[in-house]
Amino acid sequence: MSFLMKNPKTMKKVQDEIRSLIGKRGFVDEDDIQQLPYLKAVVKEMMRLQPTVPLLVPRETVHKCTLGEYEIAEKTLVYVNAWAIGRDPEAWEKPLEFRPERFLDTCIDMKGQDYELIPFGAGRRICPGIFMGIANVELSLANLLYKFDWEMPDGMKREDIDTDNVLPGIAVHKREHLCLMAKKYI
Repeated sequence: MSFLMKNPKTMKKVQDEIRSLIGKRGFVDEDDIQQLPYLKAVVKEMMRLQPTVPLLVPRETVHKCTLGEYEIAEKTLVYVNAWAIGRDPEAWEKPLEFRPERFLDTCIDMKGQDYELIPFGAGRRICPGIFMGIANVELSLANLLYKFDWEMPDGMKREDIDTDNVLPGIAVHKREHLCLMAKKYI
């Protein structure tokens, strides 16, 4: 929600997409998600900029190898930095900007085939909960955006929301809580 509150045009666009599809039904169902490409793009962009787990599970090299210009010795622990990959200017145009549109005309997904977006890892050791995790985020966000209009408390401005100030650890979470006011839409 932090990224959407900082970008009200993006929030309105994704809410309009959801509300035009769902109408007065009252809830977004899992079957609806595939018909919401902008919502899916928003979730990908959120995962690109703030992967839940910034350093993927470490791996140990089984033999000496070369990665780019680096020689990596046998039995070396290697960490993949998903956070840095998602902000790599060689992979992303204007990498620090929140722009879900970058995913609308591409086939880039989070399932480990596109190495510029790997919030769940890749290959044989990809997170086994990837599909449940993506479905939960998409469905929860879709229903929150469908059922409510969101406002900031009195005295708080969009500029006050810091999307980069997170607590380090195995899983990322905001240093300061985001407090919002929900106004029922439906």
